[in-house]
Amino acid sequence: MSAATWPNGRMVAFDTETTGTAYESDRIVAASVVEVGGGQDTNVTTWLIDPGTEIPEEAVTVHGITTERVRAEGQKAALAVEEIACRLASLLSDGHPLVVFNARFDLTLLDRECRRHDLVPLVDRLGDRGIAPVMDPLVIDKQVQPYRRGSRKLPDVCAHWKVRHDGGHNPTADALAAARLAWRLGHVYPLLGAMKPRNLHELQVRRAAEQAENLQTYLRRTDPTAYVEPAWPYVPHTHTSVRT
Repeated sequence: MSAATWPNGRMVAFDTETTGTAYESDRIVAASVVEVGGGQDTNVTTWLIDPGTEIPEEAVTVHGITTERVRAEGQKAALAVEEIACRLASLLSDGHPLVVFNARFDLTLLDRECRRHDLVPLVDRLGDRGIAPVMDPLVIDKQVQPYRRGSRKLPDVCAHWKVRHDGGHNPTADALAAARLAWRLGHVYPLLGAMKPRNLHELQVRRAAEQAENLQTYLRRTDPTAYVEPAWPYVPHTHTSVRT
């Protein structure tokens, strides 16, 4: 049996809190980048961000971050988004795997925020390597246990794998939980843990597309127009503008 390799090294985890769930138009209001593992101290960088728009009550109910708070305490969005993109680009360029639970959402949202503020998107900062390697515990969980019933939200997936989660809808707690999930999955399934990070990234590209196709087929039993995005780890930008 092959021994796990990347789970025992340094990983970078990323998570956001937002104004909503539409990555083309919603905004980041808080984010965290957590460097963890590899026998080194954990390093946490956080941002509280004024998105320049009102934070809807539905979103406040989820994460507790109000418009009043971000206007009083938050960084301007353009500055914070630049710092986040710069930080992730640097860490990925150093070869650290990037762990993001439901990467398709967070990394696409970051891409659109960069474009909204006329900043260089993360993908363009990384050149030919692209945004890689990414470890998405949601994609891996669906891959290894595709027929498991129940919620696939982060707290529920953590509970299933007996991974500590220090409270939902806090970007640092969620990022740490995602890193712990990646570690756990890489050890429970040592063949995955022994893969080179880039090879595991490419496997997830294929599996995420297959998972999307299967879900779309299921949804079209009742809605012939249902569409599930297959792109991963982010949705490439195809529109002329995402400014609102």
